[in-house]
Amino acid sequence: MAKDYYNILGIAKGASAEEIKKAYRTLAHQHHPDKSGGDEAKFKEINEAYQVLSNPQKRQQYDQYGQTFDQAQRQGGFGGGAGGFSWEDFARAGGAGGGFQGQNVNFDFGDLGDMFGDLFGFGGGGRTRRAQRARQGGDIQTTMTIDFRESVFGADKVVDLHKLSTCPHCHGNGAEPGTKIETCPTCGGSGQVRQVQQTILGAFQSVGVCPTCQGEGKKATKKCKECGGSGRTKATEQIKVQIPAGISDGETIRLSGKGEAGTHGSGAGDLYITMRVKPDRDFKREGDDIQSEISISFSQAALGTKVPVLTLDGEVMLHIPSGTQSGKVFKLKDKGVPHLRSRGRGDHLVTVTVVTPPHLSRDQKRLLEELQNTGL
Repeated sequence: MAKDYYNILGIAKGASAEEIKKAYRTLAHQHHPDKSGGDEAKFKEINEAYQVLSNPQKRQQYDQYGQTFDQAQRQGGFGGGAGGFSWEDFARAGGAGGGFQGQNVNFDFGDLGDMFGDLFGFGGGGRTRRAQRARQGGDIQTTMTIDFRESVFGADKVVDLHKLSTCPHCHGNGAEPGTKIETCPTCGGSGQVRQVQQTILGAFQSVGVCPTCQGEGKKATKKCKECGGSGRTKATEQIKVQIPAGISDGETIRLSGKGEAGTHGSGAGDLYITMRVKPDRDFKREGDDIQSEISISFSQAALGTKVPVLTLDGEVMLHIPSGTQSGKVFKLKDKGVPHLRSRGRGDHLVTVTVVTPPHLSRDQKRLLEELQNTGL
């Protein structure tokens, strides 16, 4: 049975590219096998779903052939008869360049092209992209403990991170200030080098990342003395974090570009901060609703009364009608937690407990006996 990639990522079928990316990042960090409690199988499944849905052509094919897409993918793509595609079909399709056509279906080899390109020289795009990703700064994941009310109403916080930051001496370009940055003499500025490999299938030309400039196409005549040419150094950096109102315990905030700096001025990674919310002595949160309890006497429950109730916004008076039973729940509308992704607030649910006095005076006993004789 075909996998439901939309369900795996927890998104709607009409989700935008940004929604797909956001869902993938959240789930990938949650299930990463290197984390405590990570799930390698789930992590691979999430990556598989993202590889398809993040690629417009693959997504279109999946939407059209969803019931057979993953099976056809394992068999080598659509078309090609019962045996899948042949090497001749693959060669005619242009290797990694243009995809494969068969039975009026276009199939993008995508990452398969990168793999075969590495082996047999079908273009160099895969290695170039990997070189760019290698220079990209790493993501950072950390936790932050906040108070209950900070999670409810939001707060501005500061986190200190000791991380790889842009070198202040060379400003990230890896060159000693005052020296030139020249075109790489090895690759001529292309960032790639070509070489011929002899294989059992004959001579193949391969394209790889230039070992001199690591794919940048340029090279400093003198490396920065502070960072050794990498463009980054270890430093402690204070980062301002705006905590949105309504965030829950365990939810993660992503700060784009606040992770570790990339090498040679490449883009920085992202910072992921998982919230840990301290419990509150007065309130319990359930979704966006707040729960609390109050105790009233038997006479207050029987006759009715007004009692003060502490809410997130301060004290309010709650009307207790006559005949209220123990365990009755009263709703204070819009007195709960602000909705994180929409307007409005949850409710405050107040549970009433009718307290039976453990000790009665002689007069109290007499009065209760008189009430009992009346049928109460």
